[in-house]
Amino acid sequence: MTETDQLHSAPRDCDRFLFAPVGEDKNGYVVTVLSTFARLGLDPRTEASNLAALSRPAARERLDRLLTGFLDVPALRQGHGSTAKRLASLLPERMRTGANLRDDGAPGGVRTKLELPVFWLLMILLALVQILYFGLSGAGE
Repeated sequence: MTETDQLHSAPRDCDRFLFAPVGEDKNGYVVTVLSTFARLGLDPRTEASNLAALSRPAARERLDRLLTGFLDVPALRQGHGSTAKRLASLLPERMRTGANLRDDGAPGGVRTKLELPVFWLLMILLALVQILYFGLSGAGE
């Protein structure tokens, strides 16, 4: 299993992506992906994990939409597509290849929140049926 930082949800292999430069803001400071996400009101580590789980084209499209709405870097007004392509190439491969992906890039092999409780409820019902059916016939012997 990949080592993760205790305080962050994304593995450290997303750091190369998060600390990549996006461009210079109006004051001449270099803006990274991490600061871009923070300025957009997103959790940078969570967003990086979500992007890394997508297929590369889906991640590039999502990045392109995010960068289109980011007005702090003037150069992104015309170059957001090429910047999104460059940044998507920095996302770690391991998260995409390990999961079973659907055509839309969403994880298909991940259990939903509802499947696990339903499974355990069925197991409990099966155990109760066994106890009631088989337990009563041998009781008192």
